[in-house]
Amino acid sequence: MYRKTILINSFLAAFFALLVLSCSSDDKVDTVQTCKVNVTLQYPENSIQPYEGAKVELVDARASVFVATTNAKGVAEFTVPAGIYDVRSSATRGDGTWKFHLNGNKSKVVVSPPTTEIALEMKLSKAKAAQIIIKELYCGGCPADQGTGYFHQDKGFILYNNSAEVATIENLAVGMVDPFSAHSPKNDWMKDGKLEYEGKGFIPAIHGIWYFQKPITIQPYSQIVVNVNGAIDNTKTYSKSVNYANKDYYAMYDPESGYNHEYYYPSPSGLIPTSQYLRAVEYGQGTGWPLSTFSPAMFIFQTKGVTPRDYATNVSNIIYAPGAAQNKVNANLRMPNEWVLDAIEVFNTAFIAKSNKRFPAELDGGSVQMTNKMGYTLYRNVDKEETEKLPENKGKLVYGYSMGVSTGDPSGIDAEASIKNGAHIIYMDTNNSTNDFHERKAFSIKGK
Repeated sequence: MYRKTILINSFLAAFFALLVLSCSSDDKVDTVQTCKVNVTLQYPENSIQPYEGAKVELVDARASVFVATTNAKGVAEFTVPAGIYDVRSSATRGDGTWKFHLNGNKSKVVVSPPTTEIALEMKLSKAKAAQIIIKELYCGGCPADQGTGYFHQDKGFILYNNSAEVATIENLAVGMVDPFSAHSPKNDWMKDGKLEYEGKGFIPAIHGIWYFQKPITIQPYSQIVVNVNGAIDNTKTYSKSVNYANKDYYAMYDPESGYNHEYYYPSPSGLIPTSQYLRAVEYGQGTGWPLSTFSPAMFIFQTKGVTPRDYATNVSNIIYAPGAAQNKVNANLRMPNEWVLDAIEVFNTAFIAKSNKRFPAELDGGSVQMTNKMGYTLYRNVDKEETEKLPENKGKLVYGYSMGVSTGDPSGIDAEASIKNGAHIIYMDTNNSTNDFHERKAFSIKGK
């Protein structure tokens, strides 16, 4: 009995010794080594000097986020498990009229012991405070009333005038970046974790574009709703879907363009005037504009010196990814970065580790996560400081926001309830979807 007790105690001692050793980063049997990581932020020449307190994030394959701030030399120091990380940082500076956005993003960086040095190039973009932004994007579909299926031919988005002045814009159009989904296994534009077009002044707009027939005017702190698929009352068939039968809404509808699949493009509601139909130019292949149900990269743009139609029909503006076959399947429109007004980059929650950025950092330095098939939407966060500054908002802002799927809006302001209460909302606009958007439980036009 005594001998058995000694053996058991010896076994337990050996077990706990092994357990301790397995947590040590200095031992060869270590399975999870920790590493020091130094991220140095590099700013554009003649912009700003490195400063203390800039936030830097490392995101691992499980979407765990590690945060550190820079020292006075612009270096953020981490101690993290070895692995593959996305590195990102963003900041905004302003002078009241112009906002200066600094965004940096580097994908699939290998972190290994003992120390990994990372130089993160920060891209600078300048945006005037008065502008039209993407307020909301609904594209993931909703559950069917019965069974396990879902319905996704009911996509739509909202454009918003994020200023106190009337916004009138001509040659306004909509596009999406190649590839359709962030987790696509084939992305010929990505090489060694870097976009081929990074720093070259353009993005590849895949498949086709849609454009407004005439100049669009949006009143201060007001919006327009644009239907992508199914410009009808879809709730008659799917109760959890969306009703787009509204005289004030716009609809992507142009069968003559080639986008004529009746399942995606039924005849719009008679309430929507034909003058509010968007027209299209298709240079890809297929009968529908395939805005991803999983993880799109959508943007709005304004052409300069040429109409959207004339630009998109000029074959000299068609480009292809390096090594891709030059056919309609791979056709992209060369889109100048300077034409892009706003963008949203989406990663699907089920495929975070497999997702890659499509927008360069100067257009969008982050990504917002979406769970599709649930009726959720992607909604822009409220700029709490700027919204609370507006004198007309006194006593009208509603707090205690509860429509967020997970983290929700960091401001805590319920934008839709506040708008109904007569408030004016100023939304975040940092050219970074991580900071600017959150996942919401329902498309706001449903009245929720």
